[in-house]
Amino acid sequence: MGKVLMKGNEVIGESAIKAGCHYFFGYPITPQSELVAYMAKRLPEVGGLFLQAESEVSAINMVYGAASAGVRVMTSSSSPGFSLKQEGISFLAAANLPAVIVNIARGGPGLGNIQPAQSDYFQVTKGGGHGDYYTPVLAPSTLQEIVDLTQEAFRIADQYRTPVILLGDGVLGQMMEPVEFKETSEEMHLFEKDWATTGTVGDGPPKTITSLDLNDVSLEERNRKLQEKYETIKDQEVRVESYKMDDAIYGIVAYGTVARIVKSAVDRAREAGMKVGLIRPISLWPFPSSYIRKLSEQLQLNKLLTVEMSAGQMVEDVRLSVEGIVPVHFYGRNGGVIPTVDEIYQEILKLKYGVMV
Repeated sequence: MGKVLMKGNEVIGESAIKAGCHYFFGYPITPQSELVAYMAKRLPEVGGLFLQAESEVSAINMVYGAASAGVRVMTSSSSPGFSLKQEGISFLAAANLPAVIVNIARGGPGLGNIQPAQSDYFQVTKGGGHGDYYTPVLAPSTLQEIVDLTQEAFRIADQYRTPVILLGDGVLGQMMEPVEFKETSEEMHLFEKDWATTGTVGDGPPKTITSLDLNDVSLEERNRKLQEKYETIKDQEVRVESYKMDDAIYGIVAYGTVARIVKSAVDRAREAGMKVGLIRPISLWPFPSSYIRKLSEQLQLNKLLTVEMSAGQMVEDVRLSVEGIVPVHFYGRNGGVIPTVDEIYQEILKLKYGVMV
């Protein structure tokens, strides 16, 4: 099929369906409500199940039940609602259950507003809920990339038996761009799930899935296996884009919507003769720490600048990545304010000259 013009939230829904997700449990909250509405319309058309839960807490626990049965399942929310899902996400991680959770982030803290923000970074990359766990986090910057990363999210979830987070914001959720949905084969949907609670029909002992383990020794062993899985994910699932970094002296680190704006600022700086480029983490966890460190050393970068729609969250991972070998500066807007190309360009000038020009 050719390209079609769609809204970001709807692109997520259609991409999930094409990835074999026929079960969705959610609750409307701006700016992701169109995703809920889209799944309500489309899932019955493909023989799937849509259910609007009475709350975000109910929705994530319904996901737990569906994932236990071995089906591909998804839920979505925006920042305050995503916070309510944290206990359930911890349960999913502990029980080794695959699921995809979408967060179309908005300005906070608290109820905040419905404008775009990136201030959920800590929550999605540092566990979010209780206990020692992580969730892979994918952060698209275009609607076409949403198509690809939504399908990847389901693949990662099934392959590693883990919840996966697709992180966007109010811009990506509400904007419209032409996208092309690739034909998917049945093979991409096939992962053996002999652990699923689909019944044994007398062929063996009943299958149980739980995150409860009252024996401290066996719980520690469960945690050890989880950490081994996370190490494998860190080794295999890092994603990062480099833009005009081949001869760069200065590097900017940004993700998602902000990375789109940074690219325009980088182009403007290049036209002015400044050797600057962009490093765009696509997987926020696992974070491309080794890549950023190695690139900084190889290019002998003078400075790095991290730009975010937050008061400064990803910048901490950037600083940990380079371990002091490169000065890391920060520029952020929050509360739903989007940085402009000119603002970022002025920050690039500060990197070179130390003052605005």
